[in-house]
Amino acid sequence: MTPRVLITDKAQEVIEQLQKEYGKLMFHQSGGCCEGSYPHCFEEGGFLVGEHDVCLGEIAGCKFYMAHDQFEYWKHTQLTLDVVDGRGASFSLESTLDVGFIIRSRMFTEEELKDLYPLC
Repeated sequence: MTPRVLITDKAQEVIEQLQKEYGKLMFHQSGGCCEGSYPHCFEEGGFLVGEHDVCLGEIAGCKFYMAHDQFEYWKHTQLTLDVVDGRGASFSLESTLDVGFIIRSRMFTEEELKDLYPLC
């Protein structure tokens, strides 16, 4: 099956570092309010997930959510969580490490769309 969310090795390393300090984590892809469209990393339960938010899957043991209306625009797209040097979203935990999570994306192929992991 085709995952909806992937992770780079560098992002995996940052998540592991954050998990040592904060424990279980979660992600929410911002829709652009306040800090642009960044993936935000929180301690699990540190962000109130809405009833219309969609869980796209798990990366490094962390659930990855997105608002339903935003998902409608991105549902044909595979997301890859990556990291860049410099601060990204200040509400996100990785900002304490002077790095920022970002999303890289690509459209699913016709075959991948037929074989997607179900939403969690």
